[in-house]
Amino acid sequence: LISSVDPKFLNLTKVDDQIYGEFRKTFRDLKIDVLDPEELKSEPAKEKWRPFCLRFEGVVEDFNYGTLLRLDCRKDYTEENTIFGE
Repeated sequence: LISSVDPKFLNLTKVDDQIYGEFRKTFRDLKIDVLDPEELKSEPAKEKWRPFCLRFEGVVEDFNYGTLLRLDCRKDYTEENTIFGE
């Protein structure tokens, strides 16, 4: 589904725009094309991610489920290029 639809037309929730707006406010300087696992999983990062995710409790079903992330968006999903974000 994700690869067959242009992402600008894909909505995963009714509040995607709100989530993205809050994401950009909270993680203003986070580089998203090539992710640094340390920026996602370190203790200081977790201190920012937890409150961010909790904002969507009761708003988004399964708001706290993990997901697979590609570290480099230009590359395919491979064992070396994928991490599990919780």
